[in-house]
Amino acid sequence: MVHLDVKPHEKFPGIFWVNTETGARKLATKNLTPGRSVYGERLIRSDHAEYRLWDPYRSKLAAGILKQVRNNPIKPGQRILYLGSATGTTVSHVSDIIGENGKAYCVEFSSRAMREFVDNLCSYRENLYPILADARFPDKYPTLVALVDVVYSDVAQVEQAKILADNADKHLKAEGWVMIAVKSRSVDVTKSPSDVFKGEMQVLEGRGFELVETIRLEPYERDHAMIIAHKRPKQ
Repeated sequence: MVHLDVKPHEKFPGIFWVNTETGARKLATKNLTPGRSVYGERLIRSDHAEYRLWDPYRSKLAAGILKQVRNNPIKPGQRILYLGSATGTTVSHVSDIIGENGKAYCVEFSSRAMREFVDNLCSYRENLYPILADARFPDKYPTLVALVDVVYSDVAQVEQAKILADNADKHLKAEGWVMIAVKSRSVDVTKSPSDVFKGEMQVLEGRGFELVETIRLEPYERDHAMIIAHKRPKQ
């Protein structure tokens, strides 16, 4: 266990900066399950607490924060619907951020990935709720998900914004937030990434969302962008 200087992020609760031995500053979250790492990340000890370094090359949410997004609606105590949880790399950090009083409902289509997710995370992180389902069909899991504060989407599908909006219509609180990591090559390989991002933004606007910001994720993820929006209040 390494002991290093840890400071809270200046804007986002539940996220921290670690000053490493080389002088580099890296993102981290406070470990909800001390002594356990999830994907081989370093564990850091500071002031009687343990932190997990957060790799932006393996997490698009971390990449967005390092690219200086102005908004991160995922906060302690919130309910999150996470689409495309895979084996749980980013979800594990979301779990740290929302803490014991939060809940993350995690949708994953792959049974293999879900088995690994359940065995490696859900068995000891009590704020994670696995849902083996196709995110394209949110009606398939209505009784499993309470209304959430944020819908976060990281799915490699063609209609990524539509999938997000369909889930938000069903499960997002009024004026709640959405975050989507758009993979342009999964949407349309014949179009430029910029055109793909504009198209997905237009879909969200047409579905009643107010776009707050869009940020490209290079160099951490090629041809990806993070779009953050919130539901417009009903007139």
